[in-house]
Amino acid sequence: MTNTLTDTPTPAARAAALTRRDFPAGFVFGVATSSYQIEGAAHEDGRSPSIWDVFCAQPGRISDGSSGAVACDHYHRWEQDLDLIAALGVDAYRFSVAWPRVVPAGRGPVNPAGLDFYERLTDGLLARGVQPHVTLYHWDLPATLQDQGGWTNRDTAYAFAEYSAAVAARLGNRVASYATLNEPWCSSVLSYEIGEHAPGTRDRAAALSAAHHLLLGHGLAMPEIRRHAPQSQAGIVLNLGPQESASDRPEDILAARQADGRFNRWFLDPLLRGEYPADTWADVGADAPPVQDGDLELIRVPNDFLGVNYYSRGVIGAQGGVLPEGASVTDMGWEIHPQGLTDLMLRLNADYPNLPPIYITENGAAFADERSGDRVHDPRRTEFLSTHLNALLNASQAGVDIRGYFAWSLMDNFEWAYGYQKRFGLVYVDYTTQERLLKDSALWYQAFLK
Repeated sequence: MTNTLTDTPTPAARAAALTRRDFPAGFVFGVATSSYQIEGAAHEDGRSPSIWDVFCAQPGRISDGSSGAVACDHYHRWEQDLDLIAALGVDAYRFSVAWPRVVPAGRGPVNPAGLDFYERLTDGLLARGVQPHVTLYHWDLPATLQDQGGWTNRDTAYAFAEYSAAVAARLGNRVASYATLNEPWCSSVLSYEIGEHAPGTRDRAAALSAAHHLLLGHGLAMPEIRRHAPQSQAGIVLNLGPQESASDRPEDILAARQADGRFNRWFLDPLLRGEYPADTWADVGADAPPVQDGDLELIRVPNDFLGVNYYSRGVIGAQGGVLPEGASVTDMGWEIHPQGLTDLMLRLNADYPNLPPIYITENGAAFADERSGDRVHDPRRTEFLSTHLNALLNASQAGVDIRGYFAWSLMDNFEWAYGYQKRFGLVYVDYTTQERLLKDSALWYQAFLK
């Protein structure tokens, strides 16, 4: 006789037993990076300064005083890194293109050397049997455009469409998917209102204007991508997470609704409904962005996919975000909450009838990894990945159309305002020697994929 209480596997045990065979046929598994975080070579082959080069040069902006000038030196070590990706056994690699490498002045002449690098990267992946997935904007705006207002300037949206056309014209259908933007919440609110990211301003009206122009840039770039790469998928990547009330008190419920509006619906609703959420529009009042006739029709262009970056949920009270008692957290201080990924997928599926297929384009965790000889033991990251994959599988089995999962990140890298103090990688990077070393979590992912 079996004891159903003791024989029922725990969620963690179920997750640890997962294999890729549990997922639908054709489900894509990959790893992801971004240009400024890994490439280095900041002053080579015609690349101009980005807003992050400028931001890093300002005292006090980066916690360890570092920059992405060298980072993981991927620009010179790309072949080694592609071999590493192939050895993991992943289907796909998501990387971003640096706008300052391709169009150094932001608009105008294209830099052939910049495009040559991304063409080598694309062809190198294909030669290794790995799908290239390109993100066109992962926050490294050419500094020349910031001098003209950056994303608060409507012209930047048109410049972005021109740059997107140049990349798609060169790489074409060799790329499996093009994402226009990565996390526009970060490149607007976190960058122009909270001031934690480049350019580091603190102005809510500027942030909302930037958010609108980012979405407009997406709408303008999509037809260019489809014109030059008609066989590739085209879409956008948002960072999303449930924003739950800390209690049933009216003031906490209101605060959670407002947080959901600013974090999730401010981006989802224009893209999928062609309108900004009325309650949030009322909340922001005079800071609402300058929307021109026809903008929302452009922004609502159909997407082949929606990329979702999920790291945690928000638990919101009237005084701001709170951590539930006893919560387990990452080295970033973010709650580890796999159920939030299931909840998010089900909510998107229920709220947006025209929801395109979903790819989880980032999911991962920073921990204080330490090297021990030729090993890096990171059991908490392995558990994070396995439990989130299990949460994703639950959503898929509940009917959500999810097509793929990209672990963040391939390797330790420049973690924006934290510099090199936070390690998200499956691969450990010794920043002094540039040695790469598979962590235990990478070995787990490799075994899972086999």
